[in-house]
Amino acid sequence: MPVGTAGTVKAVHQRELKEDIRAQIILGNTYHLYLRPGLDTLHKAGGLHQFNGWDAPILTDSGGYQVFSLSGTRKIKEEGVTFRSHIDGSRHLFTPENTMDTQRIIGADIIMALDECTPYPCSYRYAETSLQLTHRWLERCINHFKATEPLYGYDQMLFPIVQGSTYKDLRKASAETIASFGQEGNAIGGLSVGEPAEEMYEMTEIVCEILPADKPRYLMGVGTPANILECISLGIDMFDCVMPTRNARNGMLFTRNGIINIRNEKWKNDFSPIDEESDLWADKHYSKAYLRHLVTSKEILGAQIASLHNLHFYLWLTGESRKRIIDGTFARWKDQMVKAVSARI
Repeated sequence: MPVGTAGTVKAVHQRELKEDIRAQIILGNTYHLYLRPGLDTLHKAGGLHQFNGWDAPILTDSGGYQVFSLSGTRKIKEEGVTFRSHIDGSRHLFTPENTMDTQRIIGADIIMALDECTPYPCSYRYAETSLQLTHRWLERCINHFKATEPLYGYDQMLFPIVQGSTYKDLRKASAETIASFGQEGNAIGGLSVGEPAEEMYEMTEIVCEILPADKPRYLMGVGTPANILECISLGIDMFDCVMPTRNARNGMLFTRNGIINIRNEKWKNDFSPIDEESDLWADKHYSKAYLRHLVTSKEILGAQIASLHNLHFYLWLTGESRKRIIDGTFARWKDQMVKAVSARI
């Protein structure tokens, strides 16, 4: 899912997302949308779909990750979490109940339960206490979700989130608890927060063995092309990550042959297409030398072209994975692709 934090995927038009990238769903961020443009504006607009003109599914996270990253300005308690806005310093409270109301107003098709994303590393005691709080909050989220109705004439789905840091028994216990609620999909949080990749894979495998296979499994905030391929092989169905667009704006391009730093001098006089294997118009139309010029000159068009390229590649990678799973060739292809996409060109 391309990440559209504040109601927009940075540097990319919605038309390009749908027609060129062929994205089926995008992600929005409850914390940022709650602060700006604010719930009153979104409600008057008829929800985020009407506000930003995106007529396909949207997923919103609960805002918990952003709030908990504000470690110096937030306070966690049973009721919820109080925090100060990064915009003007004003004080706010997120509770399991009002984050459901907020996401009802935003109008996302898939909404997330409020959870605490534990830092890495953290002690076993902290992770266990946090996990218990997350599970109590989840029960409150589900109860309030069931007691309220969608605002804009279409159904919404609520995904709970597995936590437990990198402790096997906590991850197992959390996955069992989350699965017991029988929601239409399930998420895995608290990974890709600084732990080694092998620990992320180990925790993902443990959780996927417990979460039902007939419901989407969503690994939040992951990751590199290699991370995505490895986690697909473990049973993950859905991903989001800012990496394709954030790294694009800094000149890093992901391709099926490896990673390109377009700022490097070696591309200065390379007039070959950005990606000859891509069917994206921009990849065929512009040269590596031209894109390097735009990026090093800090031209906005450079960020646009690079973002389009990376998003297109990520959607190609996941689409090709789906095809390979269906025709039975995924395992061998995945092993080859992990090596290829991790190489530096």
